[in-house]
Amino acid sequence: EVQLVESGGGLVQAGGSLRLSCTFSGLPVVDYAIGWFRQAPGKEREGLSCISSRDGTTYQPDSMKGRFAIFHDKAKNTVYLQINSLTPEDTAVYYCAAEIRPVGIGINPHNYDHWGQGTQVTVSS
Repeated sequence: EVQLVESGGGLVQAGGSLRLSCTFSGLPVVDYAIGWFRQAPGKEREGLSCISSRDGTTYQPDSMKGRFAIFHDKAKNTVYLQINSLTPEDTAVYYCAAEIRPVGIGINPHNYDHWGQGTQVTVSS
């Protein structure tokens, strides 16, 4: 059974930083990508960043470059998302997901096969 568990969310003041963790298990292959997404109330799910297990290649939409960084600790089966200079607009539930045998690398949520339950991030002004 594939499991992804997010942690590290919480309440943080604007201007602060957070490091979210996604610990996963049960992936049936060694060729996968882990992506981070978020969804704010009343908004669509938004792709933030992803990383490939093949060679550590990462991808971020242009709108996410600068404040988000993604890291993969293969020994711990954990992918981290570092978020800096948080603003209240970053308030959302943050999810990680796994794409099995990705073709290329990207952050389209429809391509991801397994999802975690999410972790709430709330940024106060």
